[in-house]
Amino acid sequence: MAFDVYLVSPLITDPAALRPRLEVALAALQPASILFDVPVGDERAQINLIKVLCPLAQEAGAAVLVNASAQVAVRGGADGVHVASPLLVPAMRDVMKTERIVGAGGLMSRHDAMDAGEAGADYVMFGEPRADGTVMTLSALVDRASWWAEVFETPCVAYAASAMAVGPMALTGAEFVALGPWWVDDPDAAAGAVSEARASLALRGKQPA
Repeated sequence: MAFDVYLVSPLITDPAALRPRLEVALAALQPASILFDVPVGDERAQINLIKVLCPLAQEAGAAVLVNASAQVAVRGGADGVHVASPLLVPAMRDVMKTERIVGAGGLMSRHDAMDAGEAGADYVMFGEPRADGTVMTLSALVDRASWWAEVFETPCVAYAASAMAVGPMALTGAEFVALGPWWVDDPDAAAGAVSEARASLALRGKQPA
């Protein structure tokens, strides 16, 4: 039941300001993946932004995802894209082939998740904030991620909206626990929450069935 850390950045308006905080988080959390939230706009500006942070994350061993076009991802040096709807997976998969990651979020139902998996998504993410800022209740998210992790082979990312949610997300059996942008303000709290969740899983694994 071990899990890897998946970092979700805040909306990046000043990559130079984020860089030192990212360095601390990469060292403390050793994430397997990071999603850079790129502002909508000019593709050249998006590419330049990604190029500032992408090498830092990749040198630390993290796969870099961006919520942008395939062209921006490729030219910026990212490892893949994260799309906000299962409807976008097939077209993105056609463009990215098997060379880069295509992750799927914006999954409003179990059917959406299954559609994304069938379309070739490399992972499905549950629990990230919706476009209007609302989020799933913790109990609903635990139920959804636990169901997916138990039934399907496509990896699952369970989104922890706070340090307190890391433990419950880890217990779902999800392959990845995503830390929302709160990690930027307190990477030590994030590292502590991850460490506690992993210790809890290890203890649980040692208990007799």
